[in-house]
Amino acid sequence: MTSPAAPGRRVPEAVHRRRWAILGVLMLSLLIVVLDNSILNVAIKTISTPAPTGLGATQSELEWAINSYTLVFAGLLFSAGLLGDRLGRKKVLVGGLALFGIGSALAAFSGTPAELIGFRAVMGLGAAFVMPATLAVLMNVFERDEQPKAIGIWAGGVGLAIAIGPITGGLLLEHFWWGSVFLVNVPIVVLGIGLMLWLVPDSRDPAPGRIDPLGVVLSVTGLVLLVYGIIKGGQLADFGDPVVLGPVVAGLAVLTAFVIAEKRSDHPSIDMDLFRNKVFSAAIAAIALVFFALMGVTFFAVFYTQSVRGYTPLETGLLMLPLAAAQMVFAPRARLLVDRFGNKATTTAGLLLLAGMLAAFAGLDAHTPIWLLEVIFFLMGTGMAHVMTPVSVVIMQALPREKAGSASALSNTFRQVGGALGIAVLGSVLSTAYRGSVRDELRVLPPGARHAAGESIEATLAVAERIGPRADALAAAAHDAFLHAMHVTALWGAGVAVLGAVVVAVFLPGRTPGPGDAEAEEEKLVSAAESADG
Repeated sequence: MTSPAAPGRRVPEAVHRRRWAILGVLMLSLLIVVLDNSILNVAIKTISTPAPTGLGATQSELEWAINSYTLVFAGLLFSAGLLGDRLGRKKVLVGGLALFGIGSALAAFSGTPAELIGFRAVMGLGAAFVMPATLAVLMNVFERDEQPKAIGIWAGGVGLAIAIGPITGGLLLEHFWWGSVFLVNVPIVVLGIGLMLWLVPDSRDPAPGRIDPLGVVLSVTGLVLLVYGIIKGGQLADFGDPVVLGPVVAGLAVLTAFVIAEKRSDHPSIDMDLFRNKVFSAAIAAIALVFFALMGVTFFAVFYTQSVRGYTPLETGLLMLPLAAAQMVFAPRARLLVDRFGNKATTTAGLLLLAGMLAAFAGLDAHTPIWLLEVIFFLMGTGMAHVMTPVSVVIMQALPREKAGSASALSNTFRQVGGALGIAVLGSVLSTAYRGSVRDELRVLPPGARHAAGESIEATLAVAERIGPRADALAAAAHDAFLHAMHVTALWGAGVAVLGAVVVAVFLPGRTPGPGDAEAEEEKLVSAAESADG
């Protein structure tokens, strides 16, 4: 029989005693989901090379290999959070991990880019059930006074995954075929499920919401249409083409219909009334904008290190280590700065630091000392850590404990949507700027080969290998064109991070409240959330 909780505690004593072990299991589950994307970032160049080394994926196919995962993930997160609240978070976690493992095994043996895109969507479906459940369980095994510390450690786990992913991916690609970067997930999934069944208690919302099928269909359809149009615009280097404008306009129309439907529904996927809380809305916006900028820049950083600088996948993974190390070091400690300076000052400084480092990419060239890139990555990770932990705490504590799955789902939905749009928009900026810069150099090719060769640096370099004496000149032109495109894209990313800094500077709390103020603020946030639920 479970012993009662200590006075004032809402968590059973037996669960409270093993809370840190449970957090370790939750971080392992999170590690699998984040690890996959960070491994893929290193492998995208290999996958873009022709068979038998890779799949010969184009840049737009690579963007879809990433975004098929993130769009399914983002579109289903909220419903997955509600299912966890209804059926039990432990059951949903175990089921999500199993599905993610199956999708990983299938992706490893994909024969074409289309198959990889499809199996990545299956992985996204499994991940959608894992991510919100981890934070929801965390909120139910830690008392409120320990939640900021636990969330900080949880956020540090993201940094650990970002560190392990590229290095693991690089090692696997040096010794095995590209599919090994997905197959490695399977044993981790098996270990995670075993530990989950042994240690993690089940929990659910005593008054769960109803599932909203219409909202799920509208949100996924709208996002897919919008992202498809943006990626197609970059592929064609023409955003005025009807093939581009049609999906973009249709996507925006469907997303508008989604917002209207959610406002009118008595069981919405996303309760729009929650966004009346300006602090909550600003924190959500900050997460979306951070990942918009970061994911887009990470996408081109891999091509810079491998295609322009000539580093191997393993060396690229090691080069990205400072980014992850900074997150691991500072994410658990960010709350100390929040206690001293407040959410507004901490997150605004973090976003401005991130913006500065993104802008610094505009100064890199083919001969920049590599230590400078390491400094940029470290400071990027530092900025990220001082944004993610504070805004995650604001979001998770803005709703009652019983709605932890919904709060986690909202946070992760906007994180994934921001990341997907960042890859689509900044990837399209990169593609358009690259094609415009290299166009004149491609005139040495037959007319029919020019368009495909100009889509990405990898496509141009693949052609350069086959044209004999002119290869060196075309490869040099490709490097110069890519650097120009990277500089343009980096400045776009920096602008988005500055926009995030403005949002949090205006709307987040300006100082750390004292004990009495903190209690009043907590009651106000919970009251607002409960009235929104009602």
